[in-house]
Amino acid sequence: MSIQNGVLVIISGVKRYFSNHILGSLRFRIILLVVLFGAVPALIMQAVILNSYETRAVDVRTAEIQNQCTILCNQLGSRGTLNGRADESIQTELVQMSNIYDGRVLVIDNNFQVEEDTYDMDIGRTIVSADVIRCLEGTGTSRYDEENAYIEVTSPVYDPSGEHVLGVLLVSVSTDSIEDNLAVLTGKAAVAWITMTLVVLVLAFLLGFVMVKPFQRITRSISAVTEGYGDNYLKENAYTETRALSEAFNRMLGRMKVLDDSRTEFVSNVSHELKTPLTSMKVLADSLLTQENVPVELYQEFMGDLSEEIERENKIINDLLSLVKMDKTANTMNITSENINALVERILKRLRPIAAARNIEVIFESFRPVTAEVDEVKLSLAISNLVENAIKYNKENGWIHVSLNADHKYFYLEVADSGIGIPEESMEHIFERFYRVDKSHSREIGGTGLGLAIARSAVVMHRGAVKVYSQLGEGTTFTVRIPLTYVM
Repeated sequence: MSIQNGVLVIISGVKRYFSNHILGSLRFRIILLVVLFGAVPALIMQAVILNSYETRAVDVRTAEIQNQCTILCNQLGSRGTLNGRADESIQTELVQMSNIYDGRVLVIDNNFQVEEDTYDMDIGRTIVSADVIRCLEGTGTSRYDEENAYIEVTSPVYDPSGEHVLGVLLVSVSTDSIEDNLAVLTGKAAVAWITMTLVVLVLAFLLGFVMVKPFQRITRSISAVTEGYGDNYLKENAYTETRALSEAFNRMLGRMKVLDDSRTEFVSNVSHELKTPLTSMKVLADSLLTQENVPVELYQEFMGDLSEEIERENKIINDLLSLVKMDKTANTMNITSENINALVERILKRLRPIAAARNIEVIFESFRPVTAEVDEVKLSLAISNLVENAIKYNKENGWIHVSLNADHKYFYLEVADSGIGIPEESMEHIFERFYRVDKSHSREIGGTGLGLAIARSAVVMHRGAVKVYSQLGEGTTFTVRIPLTYVM
């Protein structure tokens, strides 16, 4: 049983290899298609040509016999009767026709009696057949018996007036010569087909190897990506398909390189942002340690600075945790039907005291009641960050205008402010993590550079979009569009 099981395992492995590596190979399929489209049509054409030759040869032979029968019928009918043996000249022509076409000629009168027989076998006997009866009625016949390999032709013999049928001229001719020629042609055609098939097979193998080469080069190029990103992107223009594949691969590789660079930059930024407060705290602590008899006032000032730096570190860590939590829970949205008007009111109620500290007026304008399917926690985080951002980068005695509207498919939230604005060259980067337009000003107001990245992530997770419009020194407007119905 163990040997049998081993054999079965080997057979199964061979089948899998053949199925995965041979049948699944593009080269094999190209070879198979070329062979099929080259050899099979040739085989069909061979059969059609040979069949056409046989049909044509039989038709030509039949036409020749019918012509000869017409001539002999005219000579036989000139006597006016078929009673008795024909004269010697007509008998000679009958025998000559029999010899030429390797057949047998019978002359039958209107009483179905055989008057002449080139084989001298049936003279005086009665022959009644459907073809003879039809011919006596004035309709000549011709028939090819493929199984027995002969052609039979009947032709009516008319009297000199052409009104009465005196008898029938029946000719049976062998088609052995046609069959012999057909056999020779079949043999030659088989040799030609085999030769052609071999040539097609060789060409198919060559074509298969040549056509697959561009894909092999693509495979090597893709494999080389594992060694790192380089500037030598894929450029395979052998076919339209390989060109399209190369362009798609290059776009993907470019995107991967951007993501890799972004990840590296993100790690660097995180390290820098976390290191800066730690460095400040270390400097403050070292200053206290190196001084003797530190006054209470200075001690309290340094401890206040340490507390600020710790708070800054805490903000950065909390924002990072928010981003990480969003990334992890992107596929586990807690979707519920929420009153968006009430949600925005709750957020603004919490943030108005912060805005009031800088004498910034916060106005909320709702055009209609809005109910939507959202993740309340994530959407609140997005709206809070947008409004907080508007407060942080606003001017003293400024204003913030929040508006809510909806149509049959989306709801729209707009946060506009009278703040410092965003330079045009920075517009495409503001949603990047740790990107800040004015780093020094951001540090003064406690910005971490993660607020807009968090807001955008939350909006995108709701299948929404966020856009920004801004003019330097005149203010900024963020527009959020989110579907009323969450689509998985």
